[in-house]
Amino acid sequence: MKRLALWIMAAVLACSAGFASAADVLLGPGDVLKLSVYGSPDLGLETRVSEAGEITFPLIGAVAVGGLSVAAAEKKIGGLLEGGGFIRKAQVNIIVSALQSQQVSVLGQVNRPGRYPLEGRRSMLDVLAMAGGLSADGGDSVSLIRKRNGKTTKESVDIVDMVRSADLNRDYDMAGNDVIFVERAPRFYIYGEVQRPGAFRLERSMTVLQALSVGGGLTQRGTERGVRIKRRDEAGKLEVISAKHDDLLQVDDVVYVQESLF
Repeated sequence: MKRLALWIMAAVLACSAGFASAADVLLGPGDVLKLSVYGSPDLGLETRVSEAGEITFPLIGAVAVGGLSVAAAEKKIGGLLEGGGFIRKAQVNIIVSALQSQQVSVLGQVNRPGRYPLEGRRSMLDVLAMAGGLSADGGDSVSLIRKRNGKTTKESVDIVDMVRSADLNRDYDMAGNDVIFVERAPRFYIYGEVQRPGAFRLERSMTVLQALSVGGGLTQRGTERGVRIKRRDEAGKLEVISAKHDDLLQVDDVVYVQESLF
């Protein structure tokens, strides 16, 4: 419930920033455009932007629209029609039928993984909301992979901490071909004399006592004095720790509850 409340808060914060209109989209290869000119129905067409970032328009031929906003492309085509003496005061309208060039991939532990179009300005929280939010197995942090000026970077963003602090400075604006990857939440394992042995989500600052509660509590044969933590150190060596109730668990810890001797 706490994670659900945090996610709802994230969606509200994202929406409060407002969505930009489709006119802010930068056109690119693969985008499908529907063009029309007011008063000249014979000039209407639907076409796809080529790999070179161009479209072919009646009367004026090839027009480079890659990297332009919809509004800028409309103005450019209108200017070429007027400059060529074909139409006076040309009013060009462009509708993006399919946005292929500006898409973001959302992968990992989200409810609807896939590729999503950036129809206007979109932030990381916006795109995560479009993907249905984090799934039940999703971790608190996401990896953001971006390519800028020929350099690929990877950054981890703690979504829960960002929402709790209401600090959206790391709610970065997305661009075409960005990748958001949501890792699986860290886990711990519990077995022995507990009601529900198995693997469970490791919450922040989780104690041994909380882990026992998640495991359904002790069986009639279990003893709280017989709790051990099996943990691997940085060298990968397994160590067995006699656990106290307020000890904090770490990722991949194995909690073992022994049988009472009496």
